[in-house]
Amino acid sequence: MKTWQKILIPTLISLLIGSGYLYSVWRHRQNPGVIRHVDPSQTQSKDDLAVVRAFFPVHFEDTQRLEGTSVWMKNGYTMSYFPYVGGHVVFAKRVGLIPAAERLEVKKIVKSAVPASVQDGIGHGDRQAFAVFSLKGGTGLYATPIGTMQGNDEAYYCDLLFYYDDPHTIYSHWPADIWAAVDAHQVKQGMSELETRMAIGQKMHPDGEKEGSRTVTYDQDGKHWTITYVKNRATTIQTTAGNN
Repeated sequence: MKTWQKILIPTLISLLIGSGYLYSVWRHRQNPGVIRHVDPSQTQSKDDLAVVRAFFPVHFEDTQRLEGTSVWMKNGYTMSYFPYVGGHVVFAKRVGLIPAAERLEVKKIVKSAVPASVQDGIGHGDRQAFAVFSLKGGTGLYATPIGTMQGNDEAYYCDLLFYYDDPHTIYSHWPADIWAAVDAHQVKQGMSELETRMAIGQKMHPDGEKEGSRTVTYDQDGKHWTITYVKNRATTIQTTAGNN
């Protein structure tokens, strides 16, 4: 197996936990923001028709287009972030996991080698690419990994990690009470699986493959939720506290 395959395969497995919806949306788009023709006999929801932009970065220079922009965390509660001080990522002082739908103000994209003892969500490679960002209303700088470099091989996950538009705008058809729960990182009865992921993240373990008709356990940075869905609506919600 080639070096880049050794890095890419486990990384994608980590990032795609609970991302079946995101994958299906990607498959229905031939180009970023363009929806392919679908069988008119299939019923599509407003969520299915929402435009989620992507730009498929291939090289480090491609990711630099994010500098000076706002992004929102799509893969919530899966990606570690660290202080960025004096031009360096401070790996010894991990802050936590970036919450779902959190807005990040990207200042720059940098490269850094990662200590072998640090588990930050993706394969280490020779170096990783990091988005250096600030949080809304804050003054500190932080860094989270967005890609891996191993020799001449590069792999970047920006499209899996981020929304490039405010999800409040992308899913503006969601009712105000649903967005209130999402913004509070809570789940309420009647929420769909997508709405739940937007609230408490992508780290999930479903008991079946059919979205909307199964029971799913979520790990929200140590807090566990077990939610049963019927017709893609949460009917039973249980929570337990856990250790990170």
